[in-house]
Amino acid sequence: MTRKDEDMANRTAVSIQDVAEAAKVSIATVSRVLNNPHLVAGETAQRVQTEIARLGYVPNAFAQGLIKKSSHVLGIALPDLHGEFYSELLRGADTEARRRGYHLLVSSEARHGGSPAVSGGVFGLIDGLAIMLTEPDERLWKETRGMRIPTVVLDAEIDAPHVDRILVDNAAGTHDATRHLLEAVKGDKLFFVGGPKENFDTKRRAEEFVRTLRASGAPARTDEIAYGHYSTEWGESWANDRVKAGGVSALKGVGVLAGNDEIALGILQAVQDAGLSVPRDVRIVGFDDTRIASMVRPRLSTVRVPLVEVGEKAVQLLLERIEDPRRAAATVHLPTRLIVRESSGR
Repeated sequence: MTRKDEDMANRTAVSIQDVAEAAKVSIATVSRVLNNPHLVAGETAQRVQTEIARLGYVPNAFAQGLIKKSSHVLGIALPDLHGEFYSELLRGADTEARRRGYHLLVSSEARHGGSPAVSGGVFGLIDGLAIMLTEPDERLWKETRGMRIPTVVLDAEIDAPHVDRILVDNAAGTHDATRHLLEAVKGDKLFFVGGPKENFDTKRRAEEFVRTLRASGAPARTDEIAYGHYSTEWGESWANDRVKAGGVSALKGVGVLAGNDEIALGILQAVQDAGLSVPRDVRIVGFDDTRIASMVRPRLSTVRVPLVEVGEKAVQLLLERIEDPRRAAATVHLPTRLIVRESSGR
């Protein structure tokens, strides 16, 4: 090994200049071998490739992306990264991205109302963006559109040219769950306990809950709809407040459709802490069918949302948009399905 080879071996990283010197060519020639090898004579290209292998040179992926105008990285911005809901969605997106030769850059920027990182940070290096908009946020949407890259919107009924969207059929799942509870619970004893009032999913589910109640002949009172947070703590708080206001009897004979499985779990825990039985005294149905639903006892009835498929479809639509930026906007509707388990009575 020559002194030059020893010096290179002792460096923490081999540069493109090192490769050029070893192959006795210019840096521009090495770059062409990496990005446009057909422009370089065969013997020269082979000599450069030999030195790349010998020195262990690893090209900078982002630098190559700037040259090729393609980083093979997709971005996905979600309101949060905590919990089974987002975990399953990301699992689907990451699996599909890797299968198609792409990497996935994940951020919870969407919860911060338009952080500069979305429009001016690392997201400026991605080939396309999937973003979940759960509440009206005009500023965040303007920042997203300002990036001028292929975009897929999850959960929001955005109507914009060349922007694809993925929507889950909240109405069908809510209708089936409400009808299921009405088989054993009187309409005036049925409640919907959802997330934030401004949340798109909460709004759609609450509206369908009211429609289904009225179609059954039961008037929907305002106190049968409760808004809070998508958390176990909110579910517990709602149930405990009923006990405080009217005693344990205020929960007896009640049916609850929760906005997600975490809310349902909180209600289940509070009901059991009050000395009542599920489903004998209270019947509960959740939403999403995350792993929580099968882990608790009694197991939780819930509306299954195809979370993995949402992630997969987001990546598929992004790649279709990258290949054909001018095609008409597509809307994909994904079905939901009621899964009946012990918490609502079989």
